[in-house]
Amino acid sequence: MEQENFTLRVTEFVLLGLTQSPQLKQFLFILFSIVYLTTWLGNVLIITTVISDHQLHTPMYFLLANLAFIDISDATVSVPKMLLGLLSQSKTISFNQCILQMFFFHFIAGAMVFLLVVMAADRYVAIHKPLQYLTIMNRGVCVGLVAGTWLGGLFHSSVQIVLILQLPFCGPNVLDNFYCDFPQVLKLACTDTYLFELLMVSQSGVLAIIIFILLLISYTIILVKIRTHLTEGKHKALSTCGTQITVLCLIFIPFIFIYARPFQKFTLDKVVSVLYTVITPMLNPMIYALRNAEMQKAIRRLMIRTLSSG
Repeated sequence: MEQENFTLRVTEFVLLGLTQSPQLKQFLFILFSIVYLTTWLGNVLIITTVISDHQLHTPMYFLLANLAFIDISDATVSVPKMLLGLLSQSKTISFNQCILQMFFFHFIAGAMVFLLVVMAADRYVAIHKPLQYLTIMNRGVCVGLVAGTWLGGLFHSSVQIVLILQLPFCGPNVLDNFYCDFPQVLKLACTDTYLFELLMVSQSGVLAIIIFILLLISYTIILVKIRTHLTEGKHKALSTCGTQITVLCLIFIPFIFIYARPFQKFTLDKVVSVLYTVITPMLNPMIYALRNAEMQKAIRRLMIRTLSSG
């Protein structure tokens, strides 16, 4: 009973946010509000286009629409709380809300990582087995793979949360960040966290490095296959793979920087956190829309239909 009371002493955390300057807060609030709105508009446009255009009812665009949904979810977990902190003087978050924010953030991030693996596998099948592609990547398989990505994210996040809930928190309760995340929260525990840090680094950072390297190797093999064997649709295939590699780097490089090292404070931590929680979800739909001619045509068809019906 005494230990239980000890672990319940901290009931809320204080988020220091991005800056303490009132003028800079106003500027950042306007800037990130625009970014968040653009994230929603861009990703909803991709989802709507894929759903409404029958020419995009293929495995690749089905997976792209799911990535767009994950981008919206990812930004929504952290950005609204950040905007609230920039707009008001309230900087606190309850212990339970903090745990939930960490759970959903890593749940969605885990699903995103596994979805990128599935997207790489989809491109591999499309290039190496073009005649059997639609048979192998049929609707049932695609739905099963996407469901698997969410289950993988759920498992990853649940392990992290179970580890963090084992720790006692008795103060201090100040987080030098704009959202709750394991590296900062773990440092506030009233016990030695070295073993927990190793477990979380291996479960997040090391795993991310391994997956990133394997994906780069996979795309290298795919690109070699495209250049040496593919004659028809070579430009389209190269553009699609180039787009996915760009998104891959935008997601994995910041993630590895934060989680693949001991949980120590670095000057660039907040900047990198902003990159993969705020900026990347906005850039993904732009990258896909700008580099994918088929998506551009489908968006134009959607706009024409919308204006005609209007």
